[in-house]
Amino acid sequence: MQYKVRAILALLDELYPRAKCSLDFRNPLELLVATVLSAQCTDERVNMVTPELFRKYPTAGAYAGAPLEELENDIRSTGFYHNKAKSIKACCRILDERFGGRIPADLDVLVQLPGIGRKTANVILGNAFQVPGIVVDTHVARVAQRLGLTSQKDPEKIEQDLMVLIPRERWIKFSHQLIQHGRQLCQARKPKTEICPLRPYCDYAANMVTD
Repeated sequence: MQYKVRAILALLDELYPRAKCSLDFRNPLELLVATVLSAQCTDERVNMVTPELFRKYPTAGAYAGAPLEELENDIRSTGFYHNKAKSIKACCRILDERFGGRIPADLDVLVQLPGIGRKTANVILGNAFQVPGIVVDTHVARVAQRLGLTSQKDPEKIEQDLMVLIPRERWIKFSHQLIQHGRQLCQARKPKTEICPLRPYCDYAANMVTD
């Protein structure tokens, strides 16, 4: 397995040498809000909404004090705006009251905040604070399963499997690379298996050949 992992990592470096977070942000608060908005929404759409949003709400206190209906209108085009607005307001109220408006660089603290799960927490920690973590979104889960790096379906269990296999210093970059690979080649419905450079190491491709 370690040989396979090394080969996969080398190929990912060739394919996506500059893989990084595709959400636009300038500070940890902006990244937190953008990541919440990205649920069930494309990063491209989020990046269209956030410039004006970030200008209007420059602090956690500004989000906390915003009328809920107004905030909902501001983020409406990202979908699920009722729940997202409630989560952002509730989360930012706690950040404002307990942390002086700052984002704590602590996974255990972050996951206690409204609307913040392990995936969002790892996005924030990795990209705003350079704290190693593996982000398990739908792309990472799908690609990791197809490559045979995990047989789990629960995101937290997938994360634990990948943390064992992938060197810690690679966790952040690896997450971005798998997300990019999932978007470009290993799509959910019509993966481009026939042209995928990772095909020699892919369980999904091997099963296609034998079926």
